[in-house]
Amino acid sequence: MNITEAREALDRLIRKSRVHFYKPIQIAEILYHDRVFHDVDLSLLETYRTQSKKWRDEISTELLGRVCTSSSRFQDNLFDANAIPPEVLSVLGKINRETGGSIEAHIYSRFIDRHSQLHEALEYCNTSSPKNFDVKKFIDSFRYEAGLKRSLDKIYEIIVYALFSALAEAMNLQVKISVDESKSDLLYEFEDFAEKVMRLNPSCPCHSEPAKIYRAGVMRLTQIGWRSHIQSIITEQDLILWYEKALRGKYANLTGEKLLSCLREEIAGEFPVTSSIPDILKSRHYEKLSPMMKV
Repeated sequence: MNITEAREALDRLIRKSRVHFYKPIQIAEILYHDRVFHDVDLSLLETYRTQSKKWRDEISTELLGRVCTSSSRFQDNLFDANAIPPEVLSVLGKINRETGGSIEAHIYSRFIDRHSQLHEALEYCNTSSPKNFDVKKFIDSFRYEAGLKRSLDKIYEIIVYALFSALAEAMNLQVKISVDESKSDLLYEFEDFAEKVMRLNPSCPCHSEPAKIYRAGVMRLTQIGWRSHIQSIITEQDLILWYEKALRGKYANLTGEKLLSCLREEIAGEFPVTSSIPDILKSRHYEKLSPMMKV
């Protein structure tokens, strides 16, 4: 493994990473500990495989206000042969030590760059009104930025959810549950459970309330139709048409502000933005280094 190959492996990882940057951050923190504390042997995976998740989570909490919740298997494939195995990390570590942290600086520089792109895209949503918000322009701000494109599935999910939520509220959408008359004996048998859990009882075998929409699980990428992912019912053209109606159509006074408000709220929750150098990185003085690697 030579220096060029190691650098290319790291940049591949960075390009593939979503905006939260968990895996590159984990690599940066391993290199930081190797350089500053000398408490790992980069050639021995078990000296940092588990501990590095804690280091990653500590700094991602500072940077993003959240930690990685992916499966252990997904997290551990960071060290697979086609990612950043020990032999790659050893080469990166040597460069990093010799240059006072230039590999760490490179990773966090790319993190800031990615979030600067994200900030610009999200600022459009935050400063727009129902009169001028263009959902296609918003989608394209993710589609045509290489660093943001991997988050496009989340953007579609949020766009659909926001419309669903705004219309459900505007329409006073109700959810109703009821027991089939032929199953009344079973309802009597489990009357206490039905009362406490289902809010049903033999004298009132049906119940309705305003629909509450939760984004988790509502929409998957395979349910969104766009380019190579066209699978079923919703296309981008549908979304453009529906957003036009909701924002500037006949009933925009009922749906426009609700839609944008929900969109902003969901985006803020999904994409915490770091548009400047965080204090924790300033304390390491990465800004004084000139990262050696070019993208």
